Amino acid sequence: MNKRALAMAALLALAAPLGGCMTTNTELRARDARLVAGRTFVVTGASSGFGRGVAERLGAMRANVVLAARRTELLEEVAARVRAAGGRALVVTTDVSDPAAVDRLADAAAARFGRVDVWINNAGVGAIGRFEEIPVTDHARVVDVNFKGVVYGSHAALRRFRAQGGGTLVNVGSVESRIPLAYHASYAATKAAVLALGRALNEELRLNGLRRTVKVATVLPWAADTEYWANTANYSGRSPRMRPMDGPGETVDAIIYASLHPREELAVGWKAKGALRSHALFPDLTERIAGGIVHREQMKRGVPAVPTAGSLYDPNKAARGVEGGARARMKQEDEARREVKRRRRERARN
Repeated sequence: MNKRALAMAALLALAAPLGGCMTTNTELRARDARLVAGRTFVVTGASSGFGRGVAERLGAMRANVVLAARRTELLEEVAARVRAAGGRALVVTTDVSDPAAVDRLADAAAARFGRVDVWINNAGVGAIGRFEEIPVTDHARVVDVNFKGVVYGSHAALRRFRAQGGGTLVNVGSVESRIPLAYHASYAATKAAVLALGRALNEELRLNGLRRTVKVATVLPWAADTEYWANTANYSGRSPRMRPMDGPGETVDAIIYASLHPREELAVGWKAKGALRSHALFPDLTERIAGGIVHREQMKRGVPAVPTAGSLYDPNKAARGVEGGARARMKQEDEARREVKRRRRERARN
């Protein structure tokens, strides 16, 4: 076993028990559904991935759901599912990188439902590849959506929360908020900024005597199999990959849980909790191991792929679901690679 494999084994051995002792039950229960019913939730990035999953789950819990994203037709599809499940829905086409559009979103939500109880900043994009090989305009677009979009949404939400006497802001960060990954530089930087923003806002609320009525939570998911992998800009030369991935369901539940039981930071799942504790104890080692995993998976194992800006500037019409199918795709790629190796060995023997 090489040094990298030994280090990975050591990290997993550390993460498993630490993750277990840090476990927070984020499973939604009947009493949580009662807390959701009739309340108004704004969800950005609601057309696919976590956002769609959250919107549809809130609909089943009979919430008022304000759906925000760039794809109006797809938002109407999600809205129909929300209504069919028993909730009420409002579609507001929104590019979160436009502060005027975000203000219109807040105004529309308040006009329709009277107030905003929870604002969920979920919209996000990514860019994969060597930092200097990704166009600087793409890096800037990642910042515009992932960080500026959260700033605009947080600003609109907190002004209304102060005026109405309370509310909860939920920002979706990432394990990369604390553990930056190679080849994800601008994405990791924006997610770190989202976490710092949330912590700073909580201090302001404390100093102004508002922590009891206005809450700010940051959710930190592990890598999940959503449409993110189909939407991301990719200049790595290979198909977008990550291992190991979670399904989206646990993070969907955690986002709703954080809206009802907010805390400053909420890591999702044992892998996220264990990795964050490992990073707190051994930051350089954890980052080296994580970087090695990304390098091996993304830069060595993916199938060849042409450069793409993904959905940075224009939505991906094909990416419509909560789950993205990335794990199934990677499994097929791995099987094909093993088959190629097997045939090479057979030819060498003959």
